[in-house]
Amino acid sequence: MSHQPDYRNFEAVMRNERPARLPLYEHVVCTSIMEKILDVRFADLADGAAGEQAEFFRHVCRFHREMTYDTVSYEVCISSHLPGETALCGGRGPIQSRSDFEGYPWRELPAIFWRSAHPRFSALVPSLPPGMKAVGGIGNGVFELAEALVGLEYLPFMEADDPELYADVFRAIGDLMCAIWKEFLPRYGSYFAACRFGDDLGFKSSLLTHPATVRRHILPQYRRVIDQVHASGGRFLWHSCGCIFEIMEEVIALGIDAKHSNEDAIAPFDRWITDYGDRIGLLGGFDMDFLCGNPPDVIYDKVREAGRRFRRSARGYALGSGNSIPYYVPIDNYLAMIRAAQALRQEEAT
Repeated sequence: MSHQPDYRNFEAVMRNERPARLPLYEHVVCTSIMEKILDVRFADLADGAAGEQAEFFRHVCRFHREMTYDTVSYEVCISSHLPGETALCGGRGPIQSRSDFEGYPWRELPAIFWRSAHPRFSALVPSLPPGMKAVGGIGNGVFELAEALVGLEYLPFMEADDPELYADVFRAIGDLMCAIWKEFLPRYGSYFAACRFGDDLGFKSSLLTHPATVRRHILPQYRRVIDQVHASGGRFLWHSCGCIFEIMEEVIALGIDAKHSNEDAIAPFDRWITDYGDRIGLLGGFDMDFLCGNPPDVIYDKVREAGRRFRRSARGYALGSGNSIPYYVPIDNYLAMIRAAQALRQEEAT
């Protein structure tokens, strides 16, 4: 295999430096996409015994290497380990009152999380090919966990009716995240080229909540996690969808090293480069609608043309989708993006 992974290319992006070779990056590639490209079924091994998990990560890492990535994206989400009927995808969460909050098993949550997460990370680490590290770590950000525990449509009512409880929920979420990251960083941090969480704060036209709420309750908890990552010697990548320009300067001031997620309906990727490319690394560039709605030859030509421009105008840049590669992205379209990135590398090498 001609591709030799080198995670240092991705680490250069996280330092907002031009890497020697253009890296590829995805927040998530659906395992069904990996299965079809590799022509092997393995997704159901992820929840199996130790040997099955080792086989799962062998295929995941093989996919990323064969697609010529320098890193493997992987995280274990906190939300999937919360007891009760959670509301990240809508509805009413388990915390609606002070009694709900005080009765929630906050102290037990880190242990619940690590019972599942330790075997997964322990299977991932020895599966990483030489020259390759992971990107990710502990999934879910502050607002996503608040959505899971309270519910997006119920959060404003709590903020208005019981502001003290509202503040306590966000502080408890910060405590939980810090406790989990505190165990992750010394044990697995050296195997990760960047640590990240995803926290979608916006939609097409604005934030999902008032910017004052973000500043008062969410960003202070961000700072706690980002400071932990930096104190461990790591770099922090922030993934957030939506129109978040109102608070972008304040997030940069917290010390994020790079940002991922973009949507052409909100702003062209060139705006991200113009406004922020001199201060943080930028990842992605190619809108999901574009990747899903065009034939492979159009995608190849556009990615090659725009990717060349992004690579030239941004300091630290990694090429990929503006969000992720879910099951409904046509495989030939995804592969056209990959081939275009490889062609850009070849251009630079000749």
